[in-house]
Amino acid sequence: MTTGVVVDRSGAGDRAWVDRAVAAVEADARRSADTHLLVYPLPPEWGVDLYLKDESTHPTGSLKHRLARSLFLYGLCSGQITEGTTVVESSSGSTAVSEAYFARMLGLPFVAVMPRSTSAEKVALIEFHGGRCTFVEKASDMYEAARRLAADCGGHYLDQFTYAERATDWRGNNNIAESIFEQLAAERHPVPEWVVVGAGTGGTSATIGRYLRYRRFPTRLAVVDPENSAFLPGYETGDRGWTTGTPSRIEGIGRPRVEPSFVPTIVDRMIAVPDAASLAAMRHLERATGRRAGGSTGTNLWGAFGLVAELVAAGRRGSVVTLLCDGGERYARTYYSDDWVAAQGLDLAPHTETLDRFAATGEWPAVPVRSP
Repeated sequence: MTTGVVVDRSGAGDRAWVDRAVAAVEADARRSADTHLLVYPLPPEWGVDLYLKDESTHPTGSLKHRLARSLFLYGLCSGQITEGTTVVESSSGSTAVSEAYFARMLGLPFVAVMPRSTSAEKVALIEFHGGRCTFVEKASDMYEAARRLAADCGGHYLDQFTYAERATDWRGNNNIAESIFEQLAAERHPVPEWVVVGAGTGGTSATIGRYLRYRRFPTRLAVVDPENSAFLPGYETGDRGWTTGTPSRIEGIGRPRVEPSFVPTIVDRMIAVPDAASLAAMRHLERATGRRAGGSTGTNLWGAFGLVAELVAAGRRGSVVTLLCDGGERYARTYYSDDWVAAQGLDLAPHTETLDRFAATGEWPAVPVRSP
């Protein structure tokens, strides 16, 4: 008579390796401390403060360092990453740079599946951290290519676009939202009117939006979206299956489809930003502060400036927070190259004029606000 069967997958050796891996990732977080909250120079008489959360100071140079750490912890603690696991990701660059860093820390093979248009600087950084890159011609093909590659080698597909919104603890635990509010505590407007971010995976906006509601802050969340990105039309129409079929020129935030991690119900406003405006704002930041940042930071700033101007026009005091996502050194041959900009058919001049007028007067072109 059969009394039963016991299937034991406890794997003491595997568990010990995972324990060491989690400890290593947590130790990296402690060494990294926190990123700075910079004050953007605005005329004091406006009564409005603008802050930049400088995520470029992470060990891998971008906001995506937080996401990569969370995805690795999620995979380790879910039993999906063990000793020797090949880790695979679909990425337009910065997330893969950060993931390659963590994979090397843990002694794991890492492969990034990315569009061929990804900047050479990002490819070089992935390879510097020990990762391997494989390319697809169309950005929309990288999801399935990464999934297939992970299955073929028995590895783990991190899938940032699905798991970004659940891998980070939005209630706290040193997430970016908690950090921002702790750093604002001693400022004259410690509870901002707006936080402005790009969509990208959807993870950052989900973390911040949920945290605002959890802590019962009145702060509103604005998500900026560049040209050829699916998030804004998907938000406006309610169609989560919206696709554009065209890659975004603003790496890291514009996506050709509405990603699974994007949570539209916690977004208070979405703002369309022309690509030329993103690049003009990125360059304006360098003139105003001496700091070079990437195109996604320019997109953030364009949206933030418009919201600052709304407060000024209404005679209201308050603060606005946005993100400096990564450094401009990754885009020397693209966004900071006048030849590249011209080849893309982009004219920055009208947007530069808008920015100069804003800096002098606080005025911003009227933009219709529609409810989805």
